[in-house]
Amino acid sequence: MEKKLRAVSAPVIKKDAMALVTGKPVYTDDLAPKDCLVVKILRSPHAHAIIDDIDVYMACKIPGIACVLTYKDVPQKRFTMAGQTFPEPSPYDRLILDKKVRFVGDAVAIVAGETEAVVEQALRMIKVKYTVLESILDFRKAKDHDILIHPEENWRSKVPVGAHNKRNLCATASDQHGDVDEVMNSCDVVIERTYHTKANQQAMMETFRTYTYMDTYGRLNVVSSTQITFHVRRILSNALDIPKSKIRVLKPRIGGGFGAKQTVVTEVYPALVTLKTGKPAKLIYSRYESQIASSPRHEMEVTVKIGAGKDGMIRAIDVYTLSNTGAFGEHGPTTVGLSGHKSIPLYGRTEAYRFAYDVVYTNVMSAGAYRGYGATQGIFAVESAVNELAAELKMDPVKLRELNMVREGDIMPAYYGEQTNSCALDRCLARAKEMIGWDEKYPCRDMGNGKVRGVGVAMAMQGSSISNVDVGSVAIKVNDDGFYSLMIGASDMGTGCDTILAQMAADCLDCDVDDIVVHGVDTDISPYDSGSYASSTTYLTGMAVVKTCESLKKKIIKKAADYLECAEDSLEFDGKRVYQPGGSKEISLKDIGNRVMCNNEDALSASESHSSPISPPPFMVGMAEVEVDKETGAYELIDYVAVVDCGTVINPNLARVQTEGGIVQGIGMALYEDITYSEKGVLAQNSFMQYKIPTRQDMGTVRVEFESSYEPTGPFGAKSIGEIVINTPSPAIAQAIYNATGVRVRELPITAEKLFFGMQENLS
Repeated sequence: MEKKLRAVSAPVIKKDAMALVTGKPVYTDDLAPKDCLVVKILRSPHAHAIIDDIDVYMACKIPGIACVLTYKDVPQKRFTMAGQTFPEPSPYDRLILDKKVRFVGDAVAIVAGETEAVVEQALRMIKVKYTVLESILDFRKAKDHDILIHPEENWRSKVPVGAHNKRNLCATASDQHGDVDEVMNSCDVVIERTYHTKANQQAMMETFRTYTYMDTYGRLNVVSSTQITFHVRRILSNALDIPKSKIRVLKPRIGGGFGAKQTVVTEVYPALVTLKTGKPAKLIYSRYESQIASSPRHEMEVTVKIGAGKDGMIRAIDVYTLSNTGAFGEHGPTTVGLSGHKSIPLYGRTEAYRFAYDVVYTNVMSAGAYRGYGATQGIFAVESAVNELAAELKMDPVKLRELNMVREGDIMPAYYGEQTNSCALDRCLARAKEMIGWDEKYPCRDMGNGKVRGVGVAMAMQGSSISNVDVGSVAIKVNDDGFYSLMIGASDMGTGCDTILAQMAADCLDCDVDDIVVHGVDTDISPYDSGSYASSTTYLTGMAVVKTCESLKKKIIKKAADYLECAEDSLEFDGKRVYQPGGSKEISLKDIGNRVMCNNEDALSASESHSSPISPPPFMVGMAEVEVDKETGAYELIDYVAVVDCGTVINPNLARVQTEGGIVQGIGMALYEDITYSEKGVLAQNSFMQYKIPTRQDMGTVRVEFESSYEPTGPFGAKSIGEIVINTPSPAIAQAIYNATGVRVRELPITAEKLFFGMQENLS
């Protein structure tokens, strides 16, 4: 008889919910001691320059200043700030402070003092002489340019990703299946389009922040708002040139990350101050700093070529991506791959595909990880191109997708040859179509007041961890009185992974969620986990929970057999007691937990790791309805419906808010969030006054539903949900606007000005 689940698929309240809503001191800055040194960074005013001289004498004389550090005071060991499994695909191209600066906002000096006021005063007293160099701001011109961003001889790439610093290349590669050119030549219809996405900011509520201190044993302790606790330890060891054993990293509650905190943006600076002074130090980024010197999404230009028959069957897809990594290569070689490998496989009937890319260095702020991690840019391009193909064929884009979409059981050559063990994409499309009333509204409706409404559609897929790379681990122990401690290495960044992992453990151990005490990440205590990125936690760390619970249950039964003096195979465990079915012998878990405190040689604890040879994709369909004023180009998002296949939904409440939040970020990318640089490399959108993100009033109605599939390699049949939810808004909204106006916008964001001038052009 199948066991009924009590915790999994239930809307369990987050473990930390009450602490958050009652304003408890749980975040990094709350925990930093009041007397710790304040750290700030002096930043370059130039996009590309050499520091000829830096005079810190007067700054050091200010009372209350603890230290002023320049490139002369730091290890000359190159490293990467990308939080990735070792060896990192991202090149080792950074110094903590360098004599050469590569973007406006690059670090020039580190100042630490007793108060913010004295540190600000010291920053103003530092005198720097630069030789200004010519810069490259346009990523289309960077490859093989005479101006080199990283000419240094000690630049190195540890993984063969096609990186070449003397060509301004962070990565380059191509792959294909079948003869793309031959298939294209035999197609009835071929379209080729180019799309451009900008370097969007994650704009999480809690900015980047870290505090550091030396403990009693002379070890560097780092408390940081990070998604990659264990990677921080390795990166700091590399950058500071000290052994990992001398570093401890702790992750408190995180006020959002969305991938931004998969890069070590702040950690190295206060860590260096603490090593130099022996004093606690903290660095809290302002919103201005988070806008101009952080780790935004990679700007990409994606060219898509699609060949199809008159019947609508897509026969070949050819994608080329040019990605702008900026001044440094964090996540450059890895994000770009998703732009093709997680967009092309949506179409499972193709005879051939080709995917090629270049990732280039430029003199702008370096990019990093952002929810969707390259798939977002690629899906905007490929889904937009499919919508343009539908228009060329005069076919309903939903019908076109029904003919071509990947289905359960398909082999996906463009997705590393994986098979779809679980795929409800067809049901997602059918449900979304019904929710929005597609047949009644497609392509548009004139509202009779100078306004017209259009609808648009897009599909998406993502992954569940990085196959054959990522590791998820947990440890669980039985305490006296029979409650459990769950130690996890994954970083809960507000997503609720502490809660859903406890839900899984509760069902595995037949107990209440409240019987599971969850401990956040501490590199001294927690088992190793790659971290919270790549949509890995539910799928990967969840399986580690299942495996650990099975191991622990065997140990509990074995210990009970000793106490009851009977055979292990005669006993069963129901969560409260170990007993003999049909017999009289039993012992409670509480008694076992208390008895092992005395005269015991068996630790009632278990720890297991899990890695997966595959990365099962979740799927999603999004449909948008927009209303456009045809006179002005002003528009409004009226309705957005989304249907997601993430396998088994572990916590419906958390899955729903994950989906809604991702959709809103996608809406911001599509409609509002712009990035522009002056000719000298100064970023214009350096605050939320210029960098517009959607408010509740901008969202329209967002409606979310789930179509369950069952992923046999996931815990309780679950796949991921964290990233896929951001991918459909931009192509769906772009098509809805086209259906309303006839204007095709291929560069995000879609502004009223672009629509107005596009409509004027259509009239002429």
